[in-house]
Amino acid sequence: MVLRMMNLSTDGVIVVKCSTDTIAQAVREYAGVTRKRAIGEIIRSLRLDDPDVTVSFGDDAALIKNGDDGLLLAADGIWSRLLEADPHWAGFCSVLVNVHDIAAMGGKPIAMVDILSIANEEVCHEVLRGMFEASKKFGVPVVGGHLHPDAEMNVIDVAILGTVRPEHAIFSHTAREGDRVVAAIDLEGRVHPSCDLNWDSATLRSAGEVRAQIHVMRIIGEEHLATAGKDISNPGVIGTLGMLLETSAKGALISPDRIPRPGLKALGIPFEHWIRMYPGMGFILTVPEEHVGKVIRLFGEVGMTAADIGVVDGSRKLKVAYAGMETVVFDLEKEGIMRIFNEK
Repeated sequence: MVLRMMNLSTDGVIVVKCSTDTIAQAVREYAGVTRKRAIGEIIRSLRLDDPDVTVSFGDDAALIKNGDDGLLLAADGIWSRLLEADPHWAGFCSVLVNVHDIAAMGGKPIAMVDILSIANEEVCHEVLRGMFEASKKFGVPVVGGHLHPDAEMNVIDVAILGTVRPEHAIFSHTAREGDRVVAAIDLEGRVHPSCDLNWDSATLRSAGEVRAQIHVMRIIGEEHLATAGKDISNPGVIGTLGMLLETSAKGALISPDRIPRPGLKALGIPFEHWIRMYPGMGFILTVPEEHVGKVIRLFGEVGMTAADIGVVDGSRKLKVAYAGMETVVFDLEKEGIMRIFNEK
């Protein structure tokens, strides 16, 4: 089946023709997706069982009981390909992705620590420069960490602490049948010059703008406008939705022509490339139908384009559809992305 996908940007022209099978294959085989397969084995090996830990693996951050507030704890490592291509951008992203993990949970990011392994002093300085710029922009300080100054390779890993009232937290495992799937992305950006699989809006936005975009998720959590959510990470918009559905033991049917995107024709990007890109500032949510309009409006008020792209169902399959034709991207009951195989 051939999709004729309309551009959501102002040029209003048809920018893509590709098949649902092409989309499904591009997502399934993308390394940003396949690299998640080891997560299930890690979960089974660690066998976490602690009554003070409300959620852990499978969500963007662990939520730990702490009186009336909850502590959010997350960590991210930067893909070595990115670090090799652009140490400054890698440093910036090490902060960006961690702040997003806390934001995706409806939380407030507080502070970060890092583990920096360096084989090259120049790389070290560039990573730190990127981290400093992102830390200043988002208003989240790096307060300590650990340095390996004589490592055999360059590696940057960052952990972050945040807070959220447990009743306001947004989880990944709580999507419900009948929810609408809402994707929100800041399209006012660029393909990053160092990595064609990274969309960059954060470096082009002011501190006030990016902080307002992060704060929207807190509003959504506090007003209970979404049933589940994640930040769109390396697996891209469809892959990230697949991870959310896997932890929720649900499926979904989405229309790829509704996914927010910039003017792809002008950028020279095929649609199947866009859906694999890390969008920088982006979230995927499951939202009760009565709240969809408000959620889209809230994102729009901070310069993000949000759209209702589909519906959650009980099939445990993520499907893309157009003009009555459907293709299964992931059969999450037979083979999950993270191999968690939750039974709800």
